[in-house]
Amino acid sequence: MATKTKSKKIAIRPLGDRVLVQRVEAEEKTSGGILLPESAKEKPKEGIIVSVGAGKTLDNGEKSEFSVSVGDRILFTSYAGTEVKFEGNEYLIMREDDILGIIG
Repeated sequence: MATKTKSKKIAIRPLGDRVLVQRVEAEEKTSGGILLPESAKEKPKEGIIVSVGAGKTLDNGEKSEFSVSVGDRILFTSYAGTEVKFEGNEYLIMREDDILGIIG
């Protein structure tokens, strides 16, 4: 099973209804015990929410509330978000709509 990544305060603050996600690490071996090389690993569709935006601005001018919060472990769609690198780490910035569910 993939391990949870360490969360720390980061200087990227997503705008609107976007969230900043750090992927969990890919599996190192198969269930049969075979070690996988980097090129054979599939990018996981799970991550930890590192930061959230202020929320989507509704027609009445109010901000919508997020269904997720910082620290939640989530599942997201395969092509969700935009990959960004910051201080040597890779993150995804995605809309809340791209999140399929919360794990745990």
